[in-house]
Amino acid sequence: MKTDMQLKRHVEEELKWEPSVNEARIGVAVKDGVVTLTGYVNSYPEKWAAERAVKRLKDVKAIAEEIEVELLGGNRRTDGDIARAAANTIEWNTLIPRDRIKVMVHDGWVTLEGEVEWWYQKDAAENSVRNLSGVRGVANKITITPALSVEHVDAEITKAFQRNAMLDARKIWAETQGTRVILHGKARTWLERKEAEEGAWAAPGVTGVEDLITVAE
Repeated sequence: MKTDMQLKRHVEEELKWEPSVNEARIGVAVKDGVVTLTGYVNSYPEKWAAERAVKRLKDVKAIAEEIEVELLGGNRRTDGDIARAAANTIEWNTLIPRDRIKVMVHDGWVTLEGEVEWWYQKDAAENSVRNLSGVRGVANKITITPALSVEHVDAEITKAFQRNAMLDARKIWAETQGTRVILHGKARTWLERKEAEEGAWAAPGVTGVEDLITVAE
């Protein structure tokens, strides 16, 4: 188990290692294994990359992400421009069903609403707009309405965990309540925890995932 000072140093080193992040503009504080990120970045993808970099580390119990997006002059766009670009990129994405997603933009924040049948479609919509110029944040409020019933989905998720080289299926398991999945167990890193969550969302008919997995000390 690392001390807070050791973990702080490792977080700073990981941010420096991440090529898409300017670590000089990000402040790091650690208390009892909880990492707080502050400061300013020039784009939403950089903010997202900084958080993901910290999730890769061991001994991180939780992350408080307080980074602000400060757009430079060349990256600024009107809400109308962002809304049009977001609508177009969603329409062009073959993973997303047509005419199912609505886009709203306020002060650079993109809100996605609508209904899809699969989690990967919801995720694809968010990924499509995240890297657009001028975007300061994304709120994904798309709901999942499955066309198929859920049967034995917990067993299928367990098999998927066993096939995944990034997961220790002996320490992570799924419980189902209707179309919702509850994940239990202990992960080695936040990235492993995220991998398990995405694996559960990938099961057919799942409308919600409650992640109770803890990150091992």
